[in-house]
Amino acid sequence: MKAGKVYIALLHGPVYDKKGRVSVTSIVNTDIHDIARCARTFGVARFYIATPIEGQRKLADAILRHWQSGFGSVHNPSRKEAFSLVELQESLDGVLNDIHCRTGRHARIIVTGAHLTGPCISVATLRGMVRLEKGPFLFLFGTGWGLAREVLERADFQLEPIRGHGTYNHLPVRAAVAIFLDRLWGR
Repeated sequence: MKAGKVYIALLHGPVYDKKGRVSVTSIVNTDIHDIARCARTFGVARFYIATPIEGQRKLADAILRHWQSGFGSVHNPSRKEAFSLVELQESLDGVLNDIHCRTGRHARIIVTGAHLTGPCISVATLRGMVRLEKGPFLFLFGTGWGLAREVLERADFQLEPIRGHGTYNHLPVRAAVAIFLDRLWGR
């Protein structure tokens, strides 16, 4: 399976807050580090971080520059390699436009979430699609309490939620990314 046709995006808005309101969440430094490392490990073509808040993009840009070209790039070259996959965007539309510019094709959108309703596809089904189809495929991960309905409605597919033991289901997004990527390419 060619991993390079898979893209991931971490959307910070529009997402739901804990009261069910559409909101925007803050960028978290550890999410950038851990998801970039997962993306590099599993051969993801690009890892996008999308937020409509300019101040948050500036903060993330400072973090990225430190690891891509600043002291961090010299101090930890493997982190620089992982961070080379990271790109900031203002919105999902920006992500989709960038993928289209890179590939000449429209990405198939796969959404994830702990509490998705409606028909979901299994990881096994998705794995087969990724093997057989040209792609590109964009996996959307949400922050806060999940992706807003307006994002879910744009999806081509909903991926079945990760299920643990019991009823508690609120994984950190970086853990969900790692689990899904391992299930997609795991050996």
